[in-house]
Amino acid sequence: MSSTTDEHMKPGFTVTTTALLVVVFLQVPVIVVVLAAFSTTSYLTIPPQGWTLNWFAKVLSDPNYLSAIRMSLILACGSTVISLVLGVAAAYALFRKALPGSEGIASFLMAPLILPSVVIGVALLQYYSLTGLRGSLFGLLMAHVVITVPYIVRSTLASLSGLDLSVEEAARVLGANGFDAFRLVTLPLIQPGLIAGALFAFITSLDNVPVTIFLISAKQTTLPVLIFSSVEMGVDPSIAAVSTLLIVATGVVLLIAERRIGFHRFV
Repeated sequence: MSSTTDEHMKPGFTVTTTALLVVVFLQVPVIVVVLAAFSTTSYLTIPPQGWTLNWFAKVLSDPNYLSAIRMSLILACGSTVISLVLGVAAAYALFRKALPGSEGIASFLMAPLILPSVVIGVALLQYYSLTGLRGSLFGLLMAHVVITVPYIVRSTLASLSGLDLSVEEAARVLGANGFDAFRLVTLPLIQPGLIAGALFAFITSLDNVPVTIFLISAKQTTLPVLIFSSVEMGVDPSIAAVSTLLIVATGVVLLIAERRIGFHRFV
């Protein structure tokens, strides 16, 4: 009897153990970076040689890092807002079949998710060189909109797919015009999907290197590009410190989103 029970438990135990080992393996680089950020040495050491917060203070007082953080936040916030407006409008039109060739348009909007980021960066570089947008903040912002719109469209379509359109139609019967019915009825119902899409878009823009590095000017830089450039010249714990700040900020945002809207439903 006990042997039979053990035989049934072994496969489940093996799967659980394997899954746990995979998770630990994936998190090892993150753990290494976080530990290195607290080292008292001027170079990366694991385990840390002592513990200090000086590298975090250095990052938060360095004008180069502060300027890069500011630029990254401007791009991330700006591209997220623009993508929300464009993506929600496009997803709603596609859902209501208001456009001919809706499937083709949807595939076109989702293309940046499939194409390698380097390809998108090179293509935009060629286009911006011809139009004179290369190195401009507006051009860089529009490039980030290109790579973030698909996340808004996908999450909005996922939310709309579970929506009962009769609720919106009832609002129109009661006297609301099309825009008011969408604003007062449909939009609140799909709000969790919009928040999830906005978070995806914000994180994607904030963390982007392949597209940004092709289009940014010499006088501008974003935090991921600055980290990438700093790693080429040599690695010190300040890079680990700013990376740790990004990891913590992203984790906190995702945790709040999961608690409030059930973020896992849109992943």
